Amino acid sequence: MTHITYVKKILADGSPCKKCRDVSDRLEFDGLLGLIDQIAIADERDADSQGMLLAQKYQVARAPFFLVEDDSGAVRIYDVYFKFKKEVADTKFKKEIIDSL
Repeated sequence: MTHITYVKKILADGSPCKKCRDVSDRLEFDGLLGLIDQIAIADERDADSQGMLLAQKYQVARAPFFLVEDDSGAVRIYDVYFKFKKEVADTKFKKEIIDSL
């Protein structure tokens, strides 16, 4: 089963990054928030926050991003929402609808 982690950033002043807010709004508007298994916060004030550690581990320099782990344990990284939506979310959403019929 695919596991999706959404990593969003909190800026040094404590506010959420604008792009992260926009992507969160899009996920909600598109009805895809339910497909996210985990949300990790990359807090610029805390280098040991879960999101910062994931960004370092996967060498991702910008947020937000998505980590998509498949059944084999392979992880794909998406730092562009529309690419994530097209390649992962739409496909997974359609499969869940078909499976529920």
